[in-house]
Amino acid sequence: MKLATKLIHAGQEPAPGNGAIMTPIYQTSTFVQEAPATHKGYEYARSQNPTRTALEACLAAIENAKYGLSFSSGVAATDAVIRLLLPGDEVIAADDMYGGTYRLFTKVFAPMGIKFHFVNMSDPESIRAYFNDKTKLVWTETPTNPLMSITDISAVSRICKEKNVLLTVDNTFATPWLQNPLDLGADVVLHSATKYLGGHSDVIHGCLMMNSAELREKLYFIQKSCGAVPGPMDCFLVLRGLKTLHVRMKAHCENGAIIAQFLKNHPKVEKVYWPGFEEHPNYDIAKTQMRNFGGMMSFVLKDGTQAAVNRMMTSTKLFALAESLGGVESLINHPASMTHASIPKENRDRIGIVEGLIRLSVGIEDIDDLLEDLKIALDKV
Repeated sequence: MKLATKLIHAGQEPAPGNGAIMTPIYQTSTFVQEAPATHKGYEYARSQNPTRTALEACLAAIENAKYGLSFSSGVAATDAVIRLLLPGDEVIAADDMYGGTYRLFTKVFAPMGIKFHFVNMSDPESIRAYFNDKTKLVWTETPTNPLMSITDISAVSRICKEKNVLLTVDNTFATPWLQNPLDLGADVVLHSATKYLGGHSDVIHGCLMMNSAELREKLYFIQKSCGAVPGPMDCFLVLRGLKTLHVRMKAHCENGAIIAQFLKNHPKVEKVYWPGFEEHPNYDIAKTQMRNFGGMMSFVLKDGTQAAVNRMMTSTKLFALAESLGGVESLINHPASMTHASIPKENRDRIGIVEGLIRLSVGIEDIDDLLEDLKIALDKV
């Protein structure tokens, strides 16, 4: 079954009794059981819910996985993976990852005795120096948030398998439409489904997909025991969003390519981070492991002062100044003061998240209107 068909049909059947084509919202906290200690079906909504079951089956299918698990947010899904570890364990992580992931790692889990090494993963061989007998997990994003760095998933996977270390890939920016990390050797794929999978900026959700039954059972135990599960309405909204992911991503990619080229040629823009440029580091890898280059990008103003950044970002009308990404509407974001403010300034500056860096989530509006919006805003710089 092709991906577009999976997005619409996987895990979903007409509702028993009435044939409803959309999976119902099972808005219930508990389920009637036939007899004590013998019931094998649904029992309590924290452990299982029929709406969530349908979503998890669909999520697994679209990442070519055997298993999917849903969580109340992307951070909750991240939290579940790190809970597989013990004090003294070590993690190798991308150095320009999402700021919320960095905050979780450094402020919550590092004080509990888990050690994190934040490294540049653009050259897989360079990460070998950070492995030791305490290394249990490699965590990467590709493309990264917000610098759009590309990691060679297959190459990192080979190293992880050699070292008997788990590899988790945050696939939020790419989505299953552009990239499938499990097919490239990853052990776990993570999505903030709040973003492209939901696609309409109306739900908070996270998910994990994997092929290992043992790993699934460990993560399901954490999901059930810690309780960071989504409600049935959230699951319904993600199921609904998935049905149009393929058509939305085509539009995101088309608009993104035009906007990236426009910014690259604009006299007030110093640099554009977008993996579709041939001069982008690891462009050849992006071209090989991705099917297109997406609608996410960042750029640096030549006048990188806070005043210039504020003038530009408060002058757009269609690009809404907001955190998050991946919705049908276009968003503009200032990583240094918004999504990545939790990263120390010296670390931000070192990896390139400077004051003049602006991130765009290019939506699916008419491209002429988006270009005009950016032209007017850049004229204010």
